[in-house]
Amino acid sequence: MSLAELICPAGTPAALRTAVDAGADAVYCGFQDATNARNFPGLNFTPDELAEAVVYAHAKDAKVLLALNTYPPAGKVDLWRQAADTGTRLGVDAFIVADMGVADYIARTHPQVRLHLSVQAAASSPEAIRYYCESFGVKRVVLPRILTIPEIRQIRREIPCEIETFIFGNHGLMVEGRCSLTNYLTGQSTNMDGICSPASEVDYARHDDGSMSSRLAGFTIDCFGADEMAGYPTICKGRYTAPHRPEAYYAFEEPVSLNLSRLLPQMIDAGIHAFKIEGRQRSKSYVRNVVSAFRAAVDDIRAGRTANIADLVALTEGQKQTQGAFETKKWR
Repeated sequence: MSLAELICPAGTPAALRTAVDAGADAVYCGFQDATNARNFPGLNFTPDELAEAVVYAHAKDAKVLLALNTYPPAGKVDLWRQAADTGTRLGVDAFIVADMGVADYIARTHPQVRLHLSVQAAASSPEAIRYYCESFGVKRVVLPRILTIPEIRQIRREIPCEIETFIFGNHGLMVEGRCSLTNYLTGQSTNMDGICSPASEVDYARHDDGSMSSRLAGFTIDCFGADEMAGYPTICKGRYTAPHRPEAYYAFEEPVSLNLSRLLPQMIDAGIHAFKIEGRQRSKSYVRNVVSAFRAAVDDIRAGRTANIADLVALTEGQKQTQGAFETKKWR
């Protein structure tokens, strides 16, 4: 395959059509259950919707990648197996998997369908990636967002599969596939239930001075002044006080979005096969604008032109953006 395939989010059938029309080479989506890591009300696809989506995407030469990227609890793997069976029947082009048991089932039962290793598998070393390739026939790995371009270049030399990296969206500094913070408060986790900060556990409180508190399962995660926009309460992006630092601060990570648009030429040169835009929970407008901007940038680079990068800061989290670890690691 050619380098610089553009992989775009589809949280709903309408978003999928929008992404395809905006120039996506492939879209990724999930079923309306715990098999995918964006298991929120109002998102994702029924089998009938996915069937129509595959037909629509294929008619416009776009691929459909089905995310089965959560971890089945012991004794409950049937839901993931059924999802794989259904996805195969509907003609999806690849499965994005994290769990070894799910990967093994698909490799044995549906060997004709490509396997892509999810970032949720947290495989960032050549040794780990080669294991998945040799054991389950994985054709592509989605790398964690903690690597520099020189590190990615070195990994590319040592593995037998394609590389996919994120280029826009959630910054993702946590060890992906290993986060238990939400489970600590709500009993539900991103890794096993596909839910980070379930909406049923979220509420906001307005105070007399105009400020607002966001809470998760009854615990205050952040407080916002009257002149601040209130964010969604996720534990890793909340502000906290501590004895050594009484003023509230972001103990884990700040609300900020990854934007690697200006590093695209170097990333293509490093041998990255596919670029992933994060945001299955975002609006059609977000999908249209971000996909269109990166479609134009990738096409410019492929044609040997200087990429004209659109200003996407208005679509970032907290209206702040970063190149993260991809250019250089500057840990706090």
